[in-house]
Amino acid sequence: MNTFRLAAIGGAIALLSACGSRPPEAATAMKAARPGELHTCERLEAAPGVVFTTVRSVPAGPVAIRGGSEQAPAHCLVQGRMAERTSTVDGQRYAIGFELRLPQAWNGRFLFQANGGLDGVVVPALGGIGGGGPRTNALSMGFAVVSSDAGHPAPNPRFGLDPQARRDYGYSAVAQLTPVAKQLVAQAYGRPADRSYIAGCSNGGRHAMVAASRLPQAFDGVLAGDPGFHLPRAAVAQLYGAQQYAALATAKTPQGDPDLQTAFTPGQLQTLSRAVLARCDMLDGLTDGIVGDVKSCQARFNLGRDVPTCTAGRQDSCLDPAQKMALARVFAGARDSSGRQIYSSFPFDPGVSGANWREWKLASPATRDAGAVAFIFSTPPMADRPQGLPFALGFDMDRDAPRIDATQTPYDESAMAFMVPPNAERLQSLRARGGRMIVYHGTGDPVFSSDDTAAWYDRLQATHAGRASEFVRYFPVPGMNHCSGGPSTDQFDMLTALVDWVEGGHAPEQVLAEARGPGSRQPNPEVPASWAPDRTRPLCPYPAVARFRGGDTERATSFACVAP
Repeated sequence: MNTFRLAAIGGAIALLSACGSRPPEAATAMKAARPGELHTCERLEAAPGVVFTTVRSVPAGPVAIRGGSEQAPAHCLVQGRMAERTSTVDGQRYAIGFELRLPQAWNGRFLFQANGGLDGVVVPALGGIGGGGPRTNALSMGFAVVSSDAGHPAPNPRFGLDPQARRDYGYSAVAQLTPVAKQLVAQAYGRPADRSYIAGCSNGGRHAMVAASRLPQAFDGVLAGDPGFHLPRAAVAQLYGAQQYAALATAKTPQGDPDLQTAFTPGQLQTLSRAVLARCDMLDGLTDGIVGDVKSCQARFNLGRDVPTCTAGRQDSCLDPAQKMALARVFAGARDSSGRQIYSSFPFDPGVSGANWREWKLASPATRDAGAVAFIFSTPPMADRPQGLPFALGFDMDRDAPRIDATQTPYDESAMAFMVPPNAERLQSLRARGGRMIVYHGTGDPVFSSDDTAAWYDRLQATHAGRASEFVRYFPVPGMNHCSGGPSTDQFDMLTALVDWVEGGHAPEQVLAEARGPGSRQPNPEVPASWAPDRTRPLCPYPAVARFRGGDTERATSFACVAP
C-alpha cells in the first residue's frame, strides 16, 4: 500500500475517533438523536478527492430497486466517487463509488448501508431494517443513508488481482467513506448526526462486524445479519460441498460437467425437512412447523436413523446411502484430508427445503464461490486455472485451502486478515464507549452457518465474563434461509430495536417476527399453507428459546423467551 493511501486511511480512522469517541464510563443509554430539517442540497460541496456525479432533490415516491421498488420520502440524492486511482498491478481504474440520500425530514441519525455479495454496485441508499419483505426502510424512518460499491466498479471477482481493491472490499472503503459521508450530512443539515449506525446482511453483516472491531468509535449501533465474518472459509466450504455433490450427480451439464442440481431432488430435501420437524418440532412445546430449540435438535436428530433410506433407486421419499454420507460431511463442516476443520458445522434445520438453500448449495459454488476463492481470497490469485465448476471440483483442500491464510508480495494481507473482523470476540472499545450491537442469523442459512455465529457469541460471552449481553445480543431466526425466506417468520425490524437500545437503554428481550403468507405485500412462497398467513413469533436472544405457554398458537403472545 503506498504512503498516501496509508495516510488517507489513518486520517479517516483518526477523524472517526475524534468525532465519535466516548469515555469508558459511558452511560447506559446515549443521548437520543434530535430531529432536523435539510438546509441545502444542490449547494453541497465536495471535499478534496471526492467527485460528485449527481446532486439533486428527489420528490417523495418509489425508488427502483432490484426486483421492484421501495417508497422514499422527499430527499436529496448525492452520487459520486472518491479515492480514484489506477492500479499498478492490473492497470485498471478504481474508485470508491457511493450514494448518499438525505431526507428533508431528518431524525438526526446517520446509517451506513453495508451491501452484500461481492459489492461492486452502488445500490440505492434506502437502508435495510432486517429480514425479508420489510415494511419500511431507514430513509423513510428519517435516517441519512449512504451506500457504496466498496471500491470496485462491478461484482466481478477479478478486482481481487489488485491488492488495494482487496483491502477496500475487506475494510478500508468503509473506513474512508464514513467520515466523508458524515461531513456531507453535517453540511446538509447544519450540524453533525447525533447518532450513527451501520447495518447489513450477508457480506453486509460481515462489513458491520468488521466495523465493530476496526472502527468502534465510528458507529453507536451495529446491526449484522447472517454475517459472513469468516467469508473466505465459508467460500472454501462451498467448494468442498460441490465436490461432495458432484459425486451424486445423475446428469451432465451442456459443458460436460456434473450437474449438481441432480444431486438431490426438491422432494428429497422436503423429506429431510419433514424428518427434522418430526424429531424436533415439539422441543419448544408446540408442534407448529418451527424448530425453535435448534441446539437441542442437533443432539436429537440423526440423519441415518430419522430419514428413510432408499433401497430401490432414488425417490422423493428417501435418501440413498451416498446422499446421506455427502450431507453428513457437509453439515459436519468442510475438512481437509487429515480431518482439520476448515469451516463450521451447520445445524440440521427445516430450512433445507427452501429454494434459497438449494441455490446456494447447488448453484453458487460454480459461480460466486469459485470466482471469489480464485481471485479475491487466494494468495497469489489462481487466475491461471479453469474457472467455474472445474475450479470448484479441482480445488485441493490440502494444497489450496491454505492460500486464504497466505501472503506474498504484493499481497501483504491474507484474505483472513483483510476480510475477518480482528478480535471479533473482544469488542472492548465498542463496549467502553456505550455502543450496542445486534446480530441475527437464519438457522437455515446454507452458506454462512448459524453454528459459527453461535460459537462466536459463546466466545464473546467468555471474554466478557458472561456479561456480553449488556452490549451485544444475537437472535437466531428459526427456519430462515440466507437473510430471508425459508419456512419461517422472517419479517422483522431489528433497526428500531437497536435504536431503542442505543438511545433508550432498552435491551431487546425479544423481537417480533411475522410470516409473509398469502396477502402480504411481498409474500414468501415457502410459508406453509397450514400457518396463518400473518403468524407471529418472538425472536429470542441466544441462548433463550421461544417456548409455547398456551393460547393462540399463531400469535407471539402465546410464547415466552426461556433460557436453557
